Amino acid sequence: MPEVDLVFPRAFVEFVNPADETEVMRCDLTWLTSSYMCIFGQGCQGIYADAPDVGCCTLGAHFADKDDEKRVAAYVGMLDEELWQQKPPGKVRKEHWVELDDDGERKTRVTEVDGQQACVFQNRPDFKNGAGCALHALAYVLGKNPLETKPDVCWQLPIRRTFREVKRQDDTTYTEVTIGEYDRRGWGPGGHDLDWYCSGNTEAHVAMEPVYVTNEAELTELMGRPAYDELVRHCEAHLRSRSALALHPADPR
Repeated sequence: MPEVDLVFPRAFVEFVNPADETEVMRCDLTWLTSSYMCIFGQGCQGIYADAPDVGCCTLGAHFADKDDEKRVAAYVGMLDEELWQQKPPGKVRKEHWVELDDDGERKTRVTEVDGQQACVFQNRPDFKNGAGCALHALAYVLGKNPLETKPDVCWQLPIRRTFREVKRQDDTTYTEVTIGEYDRRGWGPGGHDLDWYCSGNTEAHVAMEPVYVTNEAELTELMGRPAYDELVRHCEAHLRSRSALALHPADPR
């Protein structure tokens, strides 16, 4: 089945964040109750046809802020040759794994291996311990969730959190926090040029449980536990309704 259109009916729910009355959570029930899952190594074609083995890690990862980079740096220092295929000999320095993009923004370095460009932490299929992110592998060795060891953007994809300040007619204001699907448009204008993208493809909608369950850790980190618990209540009600309205079109349902 070809990738679905970017624009289709979606069901959203809005509720006040139980932990912060100045925030209104706006959550995409269509996405959060879909059966999407990451299929890296299980049929993922990669965002570029000439680099199918590196998934969406072709361009490297931009750091959200200094704290994000500092946190990742601590875990980079724990990587050894058993986990990181491209680990440089001796002491690892920032210039080994951090670079600036064309706009001067800091990101993980991109390197080329066998003609395929990707993030320096992306182990290739010929690595003795298999393909995948070295920082992701480190998390399992340490008994942690990968969201603790990887750059923010890496563990958030393809969930997208955005903020908007809203002014009501009575001149009161609130912060709207939207939790939704990080589709092609989230990558900017270049997103339309990607050769393949997972969230809109049926091939990746094969999970046994919906996104709000399989991504509990990520959503809790993005929303906070009280807001996540409220989200669960709305997602369960949405699924119980058995309504055909606003089901994700990539879902086999």
